[in-house]
Amino acid sequence: MRYNYRYRITPSDDLHERLAWTVDTCRQVYNHFLHRLNRNSGTTAYKEQSLLPDLKKWWSDLKQIHSKVLQKVVQRLYDNLSTLKSLKENGRTVGTLNWKGPREYRSIKYSQTGFELKKTSGRTVLSLSKIGDIPIVYHREIPDDATIKEVVVKREPTGKWFAILGIETTDATPTKPENPEKCVGIDVGILKYAHDTDGTAVEGPNLSAERERLEREQRTLSRKDHGSANYRTQQRTVARRHAELKRKRRDFLHKLSNYYTREYDLVAVEDLDTKELMELPDNSRNRAGAAWGTFLRMLEYKCEREGTHFVAVNPRGTTKECSQCGVKTDKPLWVRKHSCPACGFACDRDANAAYNILSRGLAKVGVVHSESTPAETALPPDTVVSAKRVIETGSPVLSEAVKPSRAG
Repeated sequence: MRYNYRYRITPSDDLHERLAWTVDTCRQVYNHFLHRLNRNSGTTAYKEQSLLPDLKKWWSDLKQIHSKVLQKVVQRLYDNLSTLKSLKENGRTVGTLNWKGPREYRSIKYSQTGFELKKTSGRTVLSLSKIGDIPIVYHREIPDDATIKEVVVKREPTGKWFAILGIETTDATPTKPENPEKCVGIDVGILKYAHDTDGTAVEGPNLSAERERLEREQRTLSRKDHGSANYRTQQRTVARRHAELKRKRRDFLHKLSNYYTREYDLVAVEDLDTKELMELPDNSRNRAGAAWGTFLRMLEYKCEREGTHFVAVNPRGTTKECSQCGVKTDKPLWVRKHSCPACGFACDRDANAAYNILSRGLAKVGVVHSESTPAETALPPDTVVSAKRVIETGSPVLSEAVKPSRAG
């Protein structure tokens, strides 16, 4: 299995300048091959990579950059082109690839060779070819059976450097149970971030204070002279506020997704088109802040890691359809209770949707289950928990069996 481990690196002033120079030179190489691509659209990434040795003869600075890093720059260009073509084929309106400015290209990639993780004198350093040994904040041990396949070195807008190690382990993918016993359906929303079929409703993290600080710093930035030293300093401050907001949100999402993947044998969710939801005119800011797409992606890869069934079902009609009799009832968004006019079944709107999601998930996997829904037999009382409990304990329920765990 393959994972990404992210670490903070703390280069010295000399290494910082070396890294910044390498990234900027790779940006210029990217723009050079983009110019060639615009003149000759019939070429391929492999053909362009074969030109790098001759390019080094007149562009001597490229000799100070590892060959694999330069090859990945060309590959990055053609990967971006392939992404644009895929979006266009799916009916989306796309433009063309643009030249990268100094602030738009912030990372380099080592693949297969040119890097080594070393432990010397009681500290861990990341050795990069043509750059040097960079101290790394080694907060998380890499498994003994893991092999580092690639290293991405990235400079965040805050000015901090990070290394993302792509590792591959020899562990076989855990076998998923043929007849999952503990199953859960999850409906995501804005008022309650997640509502599951066990009667747990998790509130989203309260990030209003972080948003206010971000907006205040953005207003300060708008009053600075564009391009001045004070403007660039304030840009870093705004970037730190963005990073703070992102870090707290992802911490909550990591811990919530960890809980569901480790406690259940099957997790059923809605197959949401988050990009389409973002294009809707109303309430788009709250949908963006909810980060549903990120949460579902976390659930998917963690279920694969833990050997849990992950089932994404069609979301159409999950809110309108009665989980007990199947009769559809139109409900405006402000109506938060489900009340079926046919069978009289009543429950929370999101709880009804969660039961429908679970029922569709079980049917999709082919698990044998009774014709009666859980809502018909025993409806658990809703337990509303705050995001603070999830962050502090790693679980929305107070249980000795679930202990706090590191996000990721």
